[in-house]
This record gives sequence, structure tokens and C-alpha cells, in this order.
Amino acid sequence: MRLIIGSRGSQLALWQANWVKDQLSCQGHAVEIRIIKTTGDKMQNVALTQSGTKGLFIKEIEEALLEGSIDLAVHSMKDLPTDQPAGLAVVAVPEREDARDVFIAREGKPFAELPPGSRVGTGSLRRQSQLRRLRTDLEIVPMRGNLDTRLRKLGRGDCDALVLAAAGVHRLGVRDRITAYFAPDEICPAVGQGALAIEIREDSEKVAEAVKLLDHPATHRAVRAERTMLRRLGGGCQVPIAAHAISEDGQLRLLGVIANLDGSKLIRATASAPPTEPDALGVCVADDLLRQGARKILESL
Repeated sequence: MRLIIGSRGSQLALWQANWVKDQLSCQGHAVEIRIIKTTGDKMQNVALTQSGTKGLFIKEIEEALLEGSIDLAVHSMKDLPTDQPAGLAVVAVPEREDARDVFIAREGKPFAELPPGSRVGTGSLRRQSQLRRLRTDLEIVPMRGNLDTRLRKLGRGDCDALVLAAAGVHRLGVRDRITAYFAPDEICPAVGQGALAIEIREDSEKVAEAVKLLDHPATHRAVRAERTMLRRLGGGCQVPIAAHAISEDGQLRLLGVIANLDGSKLIRATASAPPTEPDALGVCVADDLLRQGARKILESL
């Protein structure tokens, strides 16, 4: 088949799209990538939390998919809202990269040794709230832009350190910049972090057949548990809700975290279930968080 992939134009998005292109080309398909500029790409000077728009980095790509100008879309799973437009489906989730967050310090200092008042850059409320939980003496600096832009801002002194997703740092070949990794019980990752979502039209049977070969069932189940938890809580990707699911001893284990913005209140919940029950696991952890007071935190935001 001749297949057109829709992708954002950032270096990381194109790495992801080209990886999918290479996998499909190996199956004998003729594949090209079409770059689509999204609302999130156009709003570089606006904090994501102030945009008031869902699906900032996928809306225009999904519109192109629905109108038929592209055959499939490759998204970062953490950008994908839990409610998809009618007629679209995520049919493949490739094996996940490292889901953790990483710490990159300009002078290579460990996180615990950063001097009080040091400026740590991140555009994520989830990271901000958990960083403040770990250290109240740091200044959190709003930081947007692609990976290269953020590293450049770090180098010129806009901040003293960054917190980023390990997956992007690994994929773009700059893991030598990493000072340390945060364990999930220190800073719990975003829902779907490190995973890709391959989205198609539901009626595209031949495309589905081609891309389903890229699906990694264990990753798909883990991400499904995380996204079910998020959906149950009624949160989006710009709310400080975090989740991390892994396969462990024949079970699927899910950690869920929600915190208020200053980190003074943080709630955790964990549970395990058979790998065949990711939805039940997500609901279980979400309900535990709600019992502990998650609703009050969400309403305060």
C-alpha cells in the first residue's frame, strides 16, 4: 500500500514518525510523512495550562485523518485525550521507551545538592507539583519548547536544571546530558509517557492490518490501565495527575498520583490485577484516589 503518516514537525515527532515509517517500509509499503502544524505548535508563548484547549498537539492531525488526507497518525500517547473523535481508533501501541522523568543540571549537580533558590525549568503542572513536594526551596521556571530549545535555554542560563521525559532524551540521542533519573515514586510519570499511539480511521481495515503488527500487547495494556484511571478521574494531560503501570510477577501493577500545585498535598494509590484486566485496574486505582480526597484537589485547580 501507499501510506501517508501525519505528524507534527518537531525533531522528536519526526523521529517517532520516521520510526513507524521504517517499520512499515520493511513490510513492503510505500510510506511518506506529511507534517501538520498543530495549535500547540503555534502557541509557543502561551502556557499550555492557560490555553483552554484539549488535544493541543493532535487536533489538526486528527482532522486530516478524518478527512482522508492522511492514512495514519503517530502521536506521543501522553498528548492524546482519553476521549477520541468518533470514527478514529488507536490500533497499535509500540513497545514503550523508558517512562521515567530525568533531571538535567547545567553544572551536573545531583538534584539533592542543588543550592536553595536554584531554578528548575518545566512546563508541566504534574512535574511542578511533585518537584515542590520533594523540595520546597527551589524556584520552578515555566519552560516550553522542543527538547533542543529547552537544552539551549538551559545552556544560556535561563534555568539551572531541567526535568524532561527520558523517552525524548533517549530517542534524540542526548542521554549523555542526563544527570539522574527520577524513580516513579519520586516523580510519577505522565499517563502514557514514553509510549506512541498509532491512530487510524476505524473503517481502514487494510491500514489496521498493517499497523497492528507494530503493537506491543504488554505496553498497550499498561497504557490502557493508566488512561482508564485518568478518564475515571475526569482529568486531562494538563492536570497534575500521574500514573505508571508495569508488568510485574505475572500481574499488571498501577501506581496513581495526584497532587495540588504547591505539593503540600499528594495522594498515592497502587493496585495489581491480571494483565487481561487493565480497565478494572484503572478504575480501582482511580476510585482509591477519590476516596483519599482527589476530587477536592481537582476542584481546587
